[in-house]
Amino acid sequence: MSKKSSTVMGLWKDWRLHAIVLVIVLITEAIGQFSITVGPGVILLLPMLYALIIGLVLFFTPLVKEEQSKNAEPIIVLGVALLLAKIGVIIGPSLPEVIAAGPALLLQELGNLGTILFALPVAIWLGLKREAVGMTHSIGREPNVGLIMDKFGVNSPEGRGVMAMYIFGTVFGAVFLGLISGLLATITPLNPLSFAMASGVGSGSMMAAASGSLVAAFPDLETQIVAFAGASNLLSLSTGLWVSLFIGLPLTEKIYRVMTRSRSSK
Repeated sequence: MSKKSSTVMGLWKDWRLHAIVLVIVLITEAIGQFSITVGPGVILLLPMLYALIIGLVLFFTPLVKEEQSKNAEPIIVLGVALLLAKIGVIIGPSLPEVIAAGPALLLQELGNLGTILFALPVAIWLGLKREAVGMTHSIGREPNVGLIMDKFGVNSPEGRGVMAMYIFGTVFGAVFLGLISGLLATITPLNPLSFAMASGVGSGSMMAAASGSLVAAFPDLETQIVAFAGASNLLSLSTGLWVSLFIGLPLTEKIYRVMTRSRSSK
């Protein structure tokens, strides 16, 4: 038996991992959905958010060992693959609506540049140096990590910055988007489908959390929300790297030079 085959068999035979996941699913589904009214809006707490928090807490207990942590990584990929397959099936019937929203879907990628315009000045104000370039040139998902590593190197300040945001986004991104999407969609007059498009940031888990909250808030729009979120996420994965390469990173570098020069001249 090859090493790869033995690894796969070991993954499926990891009864501790499967038992922990099953218990987490049963607990979170039993808890169900809760909503917290905040002024005119609603914060939706979904089972997926509970599962993320419980899993994170269990990682620091003897129940989850390093073996389970490593074995869980490929299962996440499998889960996201199933999610994307479901999204693909849903996008089909909603394709005319998705095509009709074409310009909006294409331009939504420019929204990721907001990390530069809003976060970069704050990072510089807090005293961060070149790390701020890696941290704020994008939302810091896999393609962006690869871009920074290729351009600046793994051990560069920019590399440390983008990796910090990647790790932070991996741990807290889904929780944050799951909470904020439902709240904003219920307190603003914007169309819920605009938030569905905004939830496609290039991360399957973040998109699932954000669109899940939107579906819970607007169940009659479930098909459209999932379709728009999936199409947006696919476009972000396809075009996000190019937007970062030709627009995001050069713009970040330019703003960083201007702001640091003005600060040093004072």
